[in-house]
Amino acid sequence: MPRRSSPRHDNLRRTLAQDAARFMAEHGIQDFLTAKRKAAARYGSVEAAALPSNSEIEAALSEYQRLFGASDHDQQLHQQRDCALRVMQELSAFQPRLVGAVLTGTATAHSDIQLHVFTESPENVSLALMERGIDYEITERRLRYGHELPRPHPGVRFQMGRQSIDMTVFPLDGIRQAPASPVDGRPMQRADLAQLRELMAR
Repeated sequence: MPRRSSPRHDNLRRTLAQDAARFMAEHGIQDFLTAKRKAAARYGSVEAAALPSNSEIEAALSEYQRLFGASDHDQQLHQQRDCALRVMQELSAFQPRLVGAVLTGTATAHSDIQLHVFTESPENVSLALMERGIDYEITERRLRYGHELPRPHPGVRFQMGRQSIDMTVFPLDGIRQAPASPVDGRPMQRADLAQLRELMAR
């Protein structure tokens, strides 16, 4: 029978989630674990049961954005989605999908635009960027599928104006199965061009 958490643990979890959300919103931290550890460090030794989940931190971040500068957040999010739309149109041959915080709406001013693209060879993406005169760096991202061990995926990172684009490259059949979200472990939400246009039109 699972052990029930105490009210003290529940209160601490909420406080830690709020602090972690604030660190993400104000200090450019994009990784949930880093934000969680930074928040916990303020309270010394924190039991595992009192640590918030990534989902709790995301909910606290959404609440923070609603309470502090909602109109600024909406404008910033629209600009990020508009930038994502332009990049996706330019690279439409790779069936791009928007994922992550810019899609879900919890992006901060420091968030990268995260895209998934699909091709027979990662070199095709590099060539497409070079043809367009876009400087980029090669990256690698390790992603989970269900309960499997993380798999490495090649990627590229580049700037579009002041916005950072973090693009993960999948094989063509990777479009059928999305990797697990770091927030809740479920398959990542993905939006194609049509879905992003519809989201921006709401």
